[in-house]
Amino acid sequence: MGPRGPNPAADPGGTLIRRGEAGYERARTAAVWNERRPRRFPDVIVRAATEADVAHAVGHARAKGLRISTYSGGHNWSGSPLRDHGLLLDLSALRECRVVTGDGPATATVQPAATGRDLVAALTPQSLAFPVGHCPTVAVGGFLLSGGLGWNSRAWGPSCADVREIRAVTADGRPVTCSETENPDLFWAARGAGPGFCALVTRFRLALHPHPASIMTTSLAFPLAEVARVTRWAARTALGSPPYVETSLLLAPSGPPTATAPAGPRITVAATAFATTPDEARQALRPFADCPFGELAADRQEAAPTTFAALHEGAAAAWPPAHRYAADTLWSPEDPATQLTRIADAVARAPSAKSLVLAPVQPVSEDPALLRNMAFSPLGASYLVCYAVWEDPAEDAVQERWLRETMAGVNPRGDGFHYIAETDLEADAARARRSYTPAAWDRLQEIKAQWDPDNLFHSYLAP
Repeated sequence: MGPRGPNPAADPGGTLIRRGEAGYERARTAAVWNERRPRRFPDVIVRAATEADVAHAVGHARAKGLRISTYSGGHNWSGSPLRDHGLLLDLSALRECRVVTGDGPATATVQPAATGRDLVAALTPQSLAFPVGHCPTVAVGGFLLSGGLGWNSRAWGPSCADVREIRAVTADGRPVTCSETENPDLFWAARGAGPGFCALVTRFRLALHPHPASIMTTSLAFPLAEVARVTRWAARTALGSPPYVETSLLLAPSGPPTATAPAGPRITVAATAFATTPDEARQALRPFADCPFGELAADRQEAAPTTFAALHEGAAAAWPPAHRYAADTLWSPEDPATQLTRIADAVARAPSAKSLVLAPVQPVSEDPALLRNMAFSPLGASYLVCYAVWEDPAEDAVQERWLRETMAGVNPRGDGFHYIAETDLEADAARARRSYTPAAWDRLQEIKAQWDPDNLFHSYLAP
């Protein structure tokens, strides 16, 4: 342990490991959940145990002339936390998750490394809920800073809409509280800036929702050759459904043979209702059971009750640990059928059978009241995420090429936008900028210049 004291040039509080020391490589690779870890090497890694450790690490970095990067859960596919030189601040020990109930509305106070699974476990017994990330091991730090496209976001809005207050350490080492009335510019940036945020969040205070009394899910899988027909029907059905119905299309290069279809590429329509009663949930999902060409389905799962924990288990199977990943996103002005028809052939030819494309229909509410006062905004009529998923390091170049060629093919005019949490930041220098409206991007630069004038915190990763 480094000494704790007023001298910023001394080793900061928390565990400090310098490059070349025992344990360095294990600490470095822990910063990226993805098995495909960039060959970028910080000079020093500090694992904080308290907010005071975070503030001391900032002082140490300033005294030593080190720039700072940080991580809480390491799920950023591009490996943004890993930068050459500088100080990597590991917040993974800050996992407190505390629910506060009383006379007023219930809230949760969470530290950045608490995961969606942690939140579900804390909230469900109290009949409360939050739009946590779809993958259970995603930590709230990077998720909320990026905006957050969580479960039931079509009804509840982006997850950052429920952030009521943050506690952060600024570039001069000061702990500050930020809300709509206190340091409001930094609060605005914290709701969407993602890995370019110009402070270090140590705590979030979250508004909560009543737990849906009934969660039900259903799905239909079709041969990928039916992509145009399936997507047109699914998008129309989804947009006609109540906002508490979440609908996603998943394209995969392989599917097992069934009684009605041979093995081959698939498109799956999955719909989940977060309703107030079982009858309401069943009624909301009925249009998916009444698919006019349902006889073509290769597989069908009838509407059945589920839970947030079970939904997380399903997502964990689609994005398994101990795999190599590359990912990119696209917000497009074109409709989902155009986009998915355009990308289907590339999916069918994917070099890995584990790769997939996820296309939620209206992935987040478009209600202006739920999108106010934040850097995040939805940026297109359709949205998709393409994931290359593989295991053999020898395939890295092939898989990366497939991803980038596929995404170039689905955005031929180059007029699409991106989502900062999952976009391929090294694909081109405009990736971060095109994850925001022009006005939001300009404001982010102004806030960065005000709060971090010496550029202590690494900004967005770029080629």
